[in-house]
Amino acid sequence: MMGDGMPPPFDCAPGLRLAAHEQLMQLQQEHLNRRLDRLEQMMERLDRRLWFTVYGVVAVILGQAFRSLLLFQ
Repeated sequence: MMGDGMPPPFDCAPGLRLAAHEQLMQLQQEHLNRRLDRLEQMMERLDRRLWFTVYGVVAVILGQAFRSLLLFQ
């Protein structure tokens, strides 16, 4: 027996279920954070590709305008 008169701690079913649920929720949160990080990286790559496309279209338009100016002279 313990010297302080308190009974030894024991695990009860509701407490174990709560601990298991908390652990499951932590794993789900970590997985969700990893997926959000991957999604953010994909969006950054897509954003870069979009701006490269916009710059490419502008370059073609300016090139055609410059060419048409040269042909008129």
